[in-house]
Amino acid sequence: MLSRWLEYLFIGATRDKPDQRYQFPKSYLSRAKQFEGDWVVYREPVKAGNKGFYAIALVEKIVPDPTKAEHFLALIKPGSYLDFPYLVPHRLNGQLVESDLRTSMASVRTLSPRDFAKIVGLGLGDHDDILPRTDQLSGSFLAEDRSAFAFDEEQERRQVLTNRTVRDAAFRKVVIEAYECRCAFSGLKIINGGGRAEVEAAHIKPVSANGPDSVNNGLALSGTLHWMFDRGLLTLDNDFSIKISRHVNDFDSAERLLLPNLRAIVPSDPYLHPRADFIAWHQEHVFKH
Repeated sequence: MLSRWLEYLFIGATRDKPDQRYQFPKSYLSRAKQFEGDWVVYREPVKAGNKGFYAIALVEKIVPDPTKAEHFLALIKPGSYLDFPYLVPHRLNGQLVESDLRTSMASVRTLSPRDFAKIVGLGLGDHDDILPRTDQLSGSFLAEDRSAFAFDEEQERRQVLTNRTVRDAAFRKVVIEAYECRCAFSGLKIINGGGRAEVEAAHIKPVSANGPDSVNNGLALSGTLHWMFDRGLLTLDNDFSIKISRHVNDFDSAERLLLPNLRAIVPSDPYLHPRADFIAWHQEHVFKH
């Protein structure tokens, strides 16, 4: 099956939930039906800020949109969405990244396997902090020189795009950069002697619950605070204030680990903020009230 891509549509003044669904008009239905069970690449239109290609996801199925006539929803397979750690511009060295762009200007269109591989390779980055060595991917197609993504077979594409080693590294880079290497709960920014940030990328809704590898499902946290967050001893409110569970056995010491105002540091760009539905999930399913 050929790989595809979707140009992300805006709903009102804010983005919808690209890790869950993609809305499109009926005029694109016959084309979009080809995407069921296949990977797509998200691209932001030039007029929306020239961000370029920024994420991938797997379309599970297409259904009518119950909220808008003559529109449909591409439902994304839970846990498949992944923000690129490296944004891919529309052009590189004056050339269009999508080489077949001239043949179709539709917002939902087929992307050639060659362009898909190129965009994903650029988005994930050919770097040691993202792509694992060949022996880390069982039966991997990645050559030792790691020169490019081949995607000669459907199995190979799915293998690398679902591999937890690749996805964890990409998620960490996206989240740590969004928080500028600073712990959201303590405010500490510690860089070790090797230049690596001593902070971890925490999923708000965990992978085990099909939480996506998206920046707004992430927090940069120090090791201890990450442990406490994952075990429900800390959580967030929608105003990003930090809540401490009554199950903490040393409340005063725990409070001293946190910022004095008990309010998390979040990125300046609102699109990178923790999303309310992920926060609500953590409060309901993880936090010990």
